[in-house]
Amino acid sequence: METIRNIKIPARAPITLMAHLVAGYPTDDAAFEAARALVRGGASILEIQLPFSDPSADGPAIQSACASVLRRGYKTADGFKLIDRIRTAFPDVPVFVMTYASLAYAPGIETFVRRAAEAGVAGIIVPDLPFDADEGLAEACRRNGLHMIPVAAPSMSPHRLSQLARAGFPYLYAALRAGITGEKTVIGSGTVDFIRNVSAGGSAVFGGFGIETGEQAAALAPTVAAVVAGSVFVRTIAACTASGGTDAMAALNAAVSAKARELSGQAPEHKRQ
Repeated sequence: METIRNIKIPARAPITLMAHLVAGYPTDDAAFEAARALVRGGASILEIQLPFSDPSADGPAIQSACASVLRRGYKTADGFKLIDRIRTAFPDVPVFVMTYASLAYAPGIETFVRRAAEAGVAGIIVPDLPFDADEGLAEACRRNGLHMIPVAAPSMSPHRLSQLARAGFPYLYAALRAGITGEKTVIGSGTVDFIRNVSAGGSAVFGGFGIETGEQAAALAPTVAAVVAGSVFVRTIAACTASGGTDAMAALNAAVSAKARELSGQAPEHKRQ
């Protein structure tokens, strides 16, 4: 009988931060260093995206990162090798894989999920697979001890959103606005109402899309199980590694860690010394 893994999310900071990375961007070593910086900065969960040629839900920063990695001939297997490395280094930090349906479907859903399980992944997020027409992803996740984490969007009809909220998934991902990632999101009463509807069935909700500042994270944190941020980290990594200088890794570590501290509500590192 299959057993779904409990996701143990360590209390690493005042705000539970789920930080998004693109596997292999700009290199595997740089992505690993970014993961190290995120954990150091208080990230409680890592969401690692497998590069895809047409990331329809993602904004320019993540699209550019994916394209850059794919030009090197990067494969899904390479992404899982990186995840293996990150999980070995940070075994107490849950890792979710974010991907698109084509990458999960190409090797066969069961094969894809089994490989994710072997890498120590806790859950899988596939934004272009509807929760009720998922090509067998939820069942494959159950068989392999993982969570499928469906995405709730503000564009859903009230009836469909209610169906998703009450479908019995332990975790749901709430995209806080329509459109693509990377554009700034205003956390207002409409956002709170949407999250309340997503969590109406008792699911823990991870909320993101356009989270860039500590102010946004603090406003969102009381309503969600984790605040999700992605494009802001991808842009930070790009800025630090653009020159390719010898100090790029040190700059990346410092900048990514500082932004993670801001979003997770931790004091800047110099104030903690």
